[in-house]
Amino acid sequence: MELLSTYTVEQVQEKIMEVFQDFPLKTERIPITEARDRVLAQEIISYENIPEFHRSTVDGYGVMYQDTLGASEGLPTYLQNKFSVEMGKEAPGKIEPGECAYIPTGGMVPRGVNAVVMIEQTEEFDEKTVGVLKSVSDLENILQKGEDIQVGDVVFTKGDRLRTEDIGLMAGLGVSEVRVYQKISVGLISTGDEIVDIHKRPSLGEIRDMNRYSLGAALERDGFSLEKTAVVKDQRDLLEETLEDFLKSCDLVLISGGSSMGEKDYTKEVINNLGEPGVFVHGVSMKPGKPTIIGKIGKKAVFGLPGQPVSALMVYEVLVRTLTGLYEKPKTEVPYIIGEMDRNFPSAPGRAHYFMVSLYEKEEKSFVTPVYGKSGTLSMMSRAMGYVAIGHNEEGLNKGDQVKVYLLT
Repeated sequence: MELLSTYTVEQVQEKIMEVFQDFPLKTERIPITEARDRVLAQEIISYENIPEFHRSTVDGYGVMYQDTLGASEGLPTYLQNKFSVEMGKEAPGKIEPGECAYIPTGGMVPRGVNAVVMIEQTEEFDEKTVGVLKSVSDLENILQKGEDIQVGDVVFTKGDRLRTEDIGLMAGLGVSEVRVYQKISVGLISTGDEIVDIHKRPSLGEIRDMNRYSLGAALERDGFSLEKTAVVKDQRDLLEETLEDFLKSCDLVLISGGSSMGEKDYTKEVINNLGEPGVFVHGVSMKPGKPTIIGKIGKKAVFGLPGQPVSALMVYEVLVRTLTGLYEKPKTEVPYIIGEMDRNFPSAPGRAHYFMVSLYEKEEKSFVTPVYGKSGTLSMMSRAMGYVAIGHNEEGLNKGDQVKVYLLT
């Protein structure tokens, strides 16, 4: 039997980025109303100042700050209210020393004004006289022209994944369409004589196709487009025929099951038979997921994942997601929180070990507890809130250790 030639997780991640430099990435132009969670394929440069005029950040009175020096509730400074600024209109004039002007939040700051006193810190004595009860400093409560964004500023860069807040900012800049990377088209093949559709009640010895749905949800979350799915029996010719068909329309194909070294595990042979350069990884020093296969056919990617649901999803999280780094600006890490182990967790050095955990609060501290179960236990993922990674050369974790919990979303 052929032995697995294992690489560390870090080595495999580097290989993925290196081997797939020519991965077929495409772009498209879409309205910003459809751009949330999409990755920019262009820079967004501002052609305007934001704001385009000096603007008040509070409801209050625009003043010359020098007039307010020493003002207090016991000794107010009295100013003449010259005019009011209307929202959406240009300020009607200029103030002089000893004068003020009412400005609503967001209103234009008139000429002569260099600070705004909050209305709560003033008192109207009559229609023309305002008492200032607190001194203000230069430019207090004023957002200056271009203070937020200036003409020529690079607001977003190529590779940024757009959030809700980003869409609003682009609207404020007058950007209505953006160029983004097209979603990578994915095919998902579940293999095994025992696999049946979820709508069928399994006979004794059969199991429903869970990976199609857990991996499909993960792909959607990460901005891939799941185009084709299939359940394939353990027949080499049938797997090769299905994979060849999927590669006509998909740039990435995931095959769950068939990555080990059993007599019906055909994935490696099929990948190598369909094109060059073929399989470049078979075996990763990680638990779970050691028999993972990664291959390249032309410019397209094929991953052979373990059939066990927890193992398949973990390999996806740690390795398949690496492909997003080909076009998306690298993130520092998957979102995580810090917690304290509530018990010992053993692990043998020589491989990275990933295990599911849950979290609970006690005495204002976050505690981490392992979610136990064998790799085929279906409920492990739904009972887990995240996972913890034990490094390649580490010998387990001890109770009280501070760990990162990478959140499952």
